[in-house]
Amino acid sequence: MNAPTGRPLRTVVAGTNFGRFYIDAVRAHPDFELAGILAKGSDQSRRAAERLGVPCWTGVDELPDAVDAACVVVPSAVMGGPGTELSQELLRRGVHVLQEHPLHPDELSETLRIARKRGLQYRVNTHYVHVEPVRVFLEAARQLRAQQQVLHVDAASPVHVLAPLVDILGRALGGLRPWHLGDVAAVGDEVLAASGGRAPVRTLHGALAGAPLTLRVHNQIHPGDRDNHALFWHRVAIATEGGVLTLGDTHGPVLWHPRMHSPRDDGHRLVFRSGPGAQWLRLPTHSVVGGPPQDAHSFDGVFNDLWPSAVSDALGGLRDAVAEGSDVLRTAQHDLAVFHVWRDLMARLGPPELIRPPAPTPLSVADLTGSGAGSGAVGHGEGRDRGPVRGGASPGPAGREPAGAEGDAPGAGYTQPAEFFDLGAREHTDRTGPAVVASLAGIDPKAGPLLDIGAGSGLVTRQVAAAHPDCRIVAAEPSPGMRAILTSRLTEDPGTAERVTVLPDAANDLVLPDRICGVVACGMLGHLDPDRRRALLRDLAARLAPGAPLVVELMGFYAPVSMPETRLRQTALGGQRYEWWMSGEPAGEELMRLETTWRVFEGTRLVREVRDAYHWHTVTLERVAEEAGLALEKPPAPHAAAVPHLGVLRGAGRPAVTR
Repeated sequence: MNAPTGRPLRTVVAGTNFGRFYIDAVRAHPDFELAGILAKGSDQSRRAAERLGVPCWTGVDELPDAVDAACVVVPSAVMGGPGTELSQELLRRGVHVLQEHPLHPDELSETLRIARKRGLQYRVNTHYVHVEPVRVFLEAARQLRAQQQVLHVDAASPVHVLAPLVDILGRALGGLRPWHLGDVAAVGDEVLAASGGRAPVRTLHGALAGAPLTLRVHNQIHPGDRDNHALFWHRVAIATEGGVLTLGDTHGPVLWHPRMHSPRDDGHRLVFRSGPGAQWLRLPTHSVVGGPPQDAHSFDGVFNDLWPSAVSDALGGLRDAVAEGSDVLRTAQHDLAVFHVWRDLMARLGPPELIRPPAPTPLSVADLTGSGAGSGAVGHGEGRDRGPVRGGASPGPAGREPAGAEGDAPGAGYTQPAEFFDLGAREHTDRTGPAVVASLAGIDPKAGPLLDIGAGSGLVTRQVAAAHPDCRIVAAEPSPGMRAILTSRLTEDPGTAERVTVLPDAANDLVLPDRICGVVACGMLGHLDPDRRRALLRDLAARLAPGAPLVVELMGFYAPVSMPETRLRQTALGGQRYEWWMSGEPAGEELMRLETTWRVFEGTRLVREVRDAYHWHTVTLERVAEEAGLALEKPPAPHAAAVPHLGVLRGAGRPAVTR
């Protein structure tokens, strides 16, 4: 197929997990047009296609002739997936292909032969070479190589993105050949004994492009959550006579450390002041390459800026290749070398150790400088959202099959175990929902929308929407897993789907309407630290229509206490039995650390265990009312006794509902 003239490349994306970045990049790129999604036909993929207004195809044979290119973002054969087979099938259909890494060299060679025979372009995307800080590093390395010889390279990577590291090194060094890899250094019994048997990082020595190399690999992997359990990402330091160029992380910064060198005077003493012959002493000890330190990206920025931009850069490479009609075998020699080196590395490292550790506790720089709140949790002291099961104790994820951040992070406790949420929450929300609905009686839908903050899986949201068919509702839920269930539940009824807007925002990130007819805040206020909780309550109170209710439900913890591990619920689904456990300990004044565990049994055999931990800031309903500046009421009869931790906060302007 020749490059189409005068129009964008009509492109199909295969895969909707990491493929979401490709979908967004294709839609944003002026030289590409999203023609459709190629998937197995899951509800998630079909909903994505419907939302984007494009077809969802389940086989290559269903594609129309007008498709020009495809992004294959599913695992390749070497990773146990159909990605390479799919790429080859697309090429045989006359479609240019950009495929996500990694590939076995034999897979790559065969696919390149098919592409060349068909006169098509085929590229493998290792992704991270296109991320902005890596591109800055590669350009600085090119400039450095032009002036001085590389004397040593020190590099590190988690095992699941080791192929991209090889690509980064090859580009930084101007190639990979000649290369040689030694065996992995043995970890002695003494080291294992001293470290409690822990040796997550393996080391080997070798040479790339003739430069001595020391490589450290985190050779452990969580089989269900690779990215969240890497100890570090790509790190590279290139040493030359003039200094060391360092890629501190895949996402920056890039640093230059000039060589410390001072001449000696006539007495053979080091010169400590700059001057003639000692001008190098004026150099800063380090400099940021490509931008000042304040240009550092948050992880939000990585997912919403750096990675989409990187995919767009890879798409640009495919576009240029299509326009030029270059020989794919000639242009792929670097890729072939990359995957040959990667295959050799993987063989020497051996299979990675499978681990299922608890969810990590990321730290901010404030935790290291003594200016934080003393917690260790990400952004401790910042407003967070998501709490327990509405009003009762809360399920949460992490542990043996973790997902989501521990502590106060948005969505903490509700990502991976979202699959269990309804099993533990439904019985409770069967009581909570009617109480919330009764407490909202008399709201005026014309005054503005109703907010459901921390809507969870929508068990209560659906009841509220059914009881108020004329009311617009904004349901905010920061946990992706919970939000997926929430969205699916709300779309079951077309009338509800027309009136409920689902937002991914945490409580303090919500852009509040000028006027609201009511608020539901069940099981989430304890996830906010006191300052953010007060700010949220004041903002909500200021926007409530006169007499409108703010319905709040808390857990039963009004002061930090020790709670031994307690089974909260046991239920069955098909041939499996589910148990939900919770424990808690004081973690400070008005702060608890809660841990939840879901255990799945087949008969008496434990087959799965999912743990999570998060923080709960203890508070009473009376204090919440005081902070909001509103009056506290009990829910209408007969609900007060059934939901003792639920209160109705209301300002002046409308009488309370008769109890």
